[in-house]
Amino acid sequence: MTTNLPFENWPEVCGSERLTGAMLDRLTHQVHILEANGESYRLKQSRRRLKRQAKTEPNPEEASEA
Repeated sequence: MTTNLPFENWPEVCGSERLTGAMLDRLTHQVHILEANGESYRLKQSRRRLKRQAKTEPNPEEASEA
């Protein structure tokens, strides 16, 4: 499971501190928690893909002027 939210923000998503505590207790039992700081790999890939698409696709504004 991955998330960008720190544990202290999970009650906002789950709606209840009690529910969040129970869920985190079960999720984190006998696991290793890794914190990775830095730019998201998926975000970086998406930006590259969008850049490539922008270079290969015609500009719709230029096409309508023709």
